[in-house]
Amino acid sequence: QVQLVESGGGLVQPGGSLRLSCAVSGFTSSYYAMAWFRQAPGKERERVSCISASDGIVEFMKGRTYYADSVKGRFTISRDNAKNTVYLQMNSLKPEDTAVYSCAASREPGTSCDGLDPSADFGSRGQGTQVTVSS
Repeated sequence: QVQLVESGGGLVQPGGSLRLSCAVSGFTSSYYAMAWFRQAPGKERERVSCISASDGIVEFMKGRTYYADSVKGRFTISRDNAKNTVYLQMNSLKPEDTAVYSCAASREPGTSCDGLDPSADFGSRGQGTQVTVSS
């Protein structure tokens, strides 16, 4: 059974940090591009970061990362293939980062984040974890 379970959200003050985790079961996440999305109330879902597959992909594309302009320089995506887990380190958090954060896997294995359509090319998704940035 495919499962993606996010954790690590919470309430943090502006300027603080959080590390989100996405624990994957039912498939080997290293063969898939993995992404973090967020959705704030009344707003469209936004892909904030993506990391390319690290297995089953050409060497120069392995682990390539993508960040939305709004989080570039503050967020870092990473993966621990031994734990089948993907992380999102979030630093210098701002109130506008408040949202439900969820992780998702690409529909196809062996993919790079380059050219993936956030709306169409991601399939299995977790339930999400709430991040609230407020003083």
